[in-house]
Amino acid sequence: MAGSSRSIAVFGAGYIGLVTAACFAQLGHRVTVRDIQPERIRLLQAGDIPIYEPGLGDMLAQNKERLTFTLDAPEAVQEAEVAYICVDTPPTASGDADLSRIWAVIDTLRDASHLAAVVVKSTVPVGTGTRIRAALDEAGLHHVGYASNPEFTAEGRAVTDFLHPDRIVIGTTDDATAALLTRLHAGIDGPVHRMDVASAEMVKLASNALLATKITFINEIATVCEATGADVTQVADAVGLDHRLGRHFLNAGLGYGGSCFPKDSRALCAMASNTGYSFQLLNSVIEVNDLQPRRAVQRLKTELGTLRNQRIALLGMTFKPGTDDMREAPSTVLASRLLAEGATLTCWDPMARPAPTEPWALAERHSTVAQALTGADAAVIVTEWPQLFDTDWNTARDLMRTPLLFDGRNMLDPTEFARAGYTVMSIGRATARP
Repeated sequence: MAGSSRSIAVFGAGYIGLVTAACFAQLGHRVTVRDIQPERIRLLQAGDIPIYEPGLGDMLAQNKERLTFTLDAPEAVQEAEVAYICVDTPPTASGDADLSRIWAVIDTLRDASHLAAVVVKSTVPVGTGTRIRAALDEAGLHHVGYASNPEFTAEGRAVTDFLHPDRIVIGTTDDATAALLTRLHAGIDGPVHRMDVASAEMVKLASNALLATKITFINEIATVCEATGADVTQVADAVGLDHRLGRHFLNAGLGYGGSCFPKDSRALCAMASNTGYSFQLLNSVIEVNDLQPRRAVQRLKTELGTLRNQRIALLGMTFKPGTDDMREAPSTVLASRLLAEGATLTCWDPMARPAPTEPWALAERHSTVAQALTGADAAVIVTEWPQLFDTDWNTARDLMRTPLLFDGRNMLDPTEFARAGYTVMSIGRATARP
């Protein structure tokens, strides 16, 4: 244990809540996790986890003596000194963040006068903290500190990101609360940046918006590369050597997805619009990203002449490797568009858990890459799962009806695959032919 043990209540047993709970328990704290989904709590109490995140299951198991899971809010806060709010804030029809789950938690804390602090880790619009502070004061909890402590963890490496962060952001005007949260993080190797609540709320939104912009920028460059004969991977490698820019997030592809970038970008645009300002740059980022998978379908259609009655294999379904998360995954847009064009779909992914609805209810799911490729007129690499590097592509070529690969993540060497008999389309690179 790195510092003195504290008792923490974590509201929300999703990606952020479970990682937060496991890592705080790893640091020696006692953590009670509360969620409103009975099946999720049942799984956790049985020693299972409802999501896939590398290292998370092992960490929960290692610290099970310091972890409790419950459906009961009073039980969660009964002995807690700090309550962490880690619930989701999905987009509404207007694009604004839905804060109903945040307020539901705040309502359960109105009688928790013994708390030292309430901390929001969920991504919220700037100004939410001011409203929560007012609600706590109205409930007579003037003495309870409030802070924004946004998370900067990426799915697939969330445990590592929590324990070895680039920075720990603590937004509060209360010195005692800032000191308490700093002590909670004792043992974590990362600089603490203290600021006001509104700035901390904006840091999370701005970080995700900038990363989304970087991805979209290189995808725009890739489109120009396709039109001019340049190779976007060589361009990105050279641009990334500039210490002012860096190579991270300069990988052209089918666009970003997941639970954060799409939602937070739209929420920031909506928040700006609510103040009378049109965030034109970020609106363009969203528009370009929405077009990426549609452009891929159109390019396939141009190459094949038609997609009607063509058998297309989607290799990868999750929005990124190392997770089972299908939220806002480009694969869903690809699948929907391909089906709309009359194609037949097969798919493979080692972890995906798609909803049993369209478009996935209309696709053939296979357990191996080879099965998904059998009889295919084209294959699209949607997610850069490492298993694709280990695939026997010489054998796969003979399984396909037409050896056409659309490398939507630029993970293959097109020249090498062309020599092996494939036609290789990719993002921002010339089509390679046998």
